[in-house]
Amino acid sequence: MRMILIAGGWSTEREVSLSGARGIEQALVALGHQVRFLDPALDFAQIIPAAREADFAFLNLHGAPGEDGLIQAMLEEAGCPYQGAGPKASFLALNKAAAKALYAEAGLRTPAWRLYTGIPGERQDFASVGLPCPLFVKPNSGGSSLGMSRVAEPADFAPALAKVFALGQAALVETSVPGLELTCAVLDERALPVILIRPRAGTVFFDYENKYAADGAEEICPAPVDPALTAEVQRMSVAAHKTLGIVGYSRSDFMVDADGQPYILETNTLPGMTPTSLLPRAAKVIGLDFNALVAELVRLGLAAHPSQAQA
Repeated sequence: MRMILIAGGWSTEREVSLSGARGIEQALVALGHQVRFLDPALDFAQIIPAAREADFAFLNLHGAPGEDGLIQAMLEEAGCPYQGAGPKASFLALNKAAAKALYAEAGLRTPAWRLYTGIPGERQDFASVGLPCPLFVKPNSGGSSLGMSRVAEPADFAPALAKVFALGQAALVETSVPGLELTCAVLDERALPVILIRPRAGTVFFDYENKYAADGAEEICPAPVDPALTAEVQRMSVAAHKTLGIVGYSRSDFMVDADGQPYILETNTLPGMTPTSLLPRAAKVIGLDFNALVAELVRLGLAAHPSQAQA
């Protein structure tokens, strides 16, 4: 097929996106496809005309544009099928506060939280949070743990908020759930094996370096945890996938408290596809190597947009 591979963009996760795109392009070529690469930061005006001529678009974007649904909406306007979540589900999942509100409605445990927008007159002192330390402060729309801070004491709160506001973002403030860190991907509404994440020594959470450095966090798949916990995390991952209206694939992140109760943190609609990423690692455990995973994502994308694929 004639493929366009869309990656890069202008979010703080640009380099992660481009890194993953290199492996995806190799896989698509190995699968027999013709690939044209487009970077929204450089080729934005070319996306719609290129999509009108293409048979399929493979997205590897993180943050906005991409995970916010903008590029997906443009592809739908052009009648070009693509893999993963549509515009609405993408937007809801990227906005952490919106996703957490939907989790709560669906009965999915999620840490207590507050949203700070930085508007004039907003009360921003630590007392306004109403949650105990430690807390996490993170951009409300973003990933790869960029801009995230751990607030160990009240004096750390104002600098953490300022760090997020400097990125032009609203800030999600979330109570810390100390314990195991797990992640679980969903592929075609099937939960993949759960992964246990152990941050490297000297770090307190799964930050950017833990995720992408060669000597980063230890990631164990399948996670060596109680089968009942595995089943619950898998159930919650599929439930979050459906609650947000996602199709194709997703990956949800969890913390497990001392009582063994998992809490969902967020759901990613375009999970990382670098050599060290979590989705390819879980797919490999069920027998899908990287090329096979890419082929399956294309298959699911075509199935999700049959009218566009036949146009």
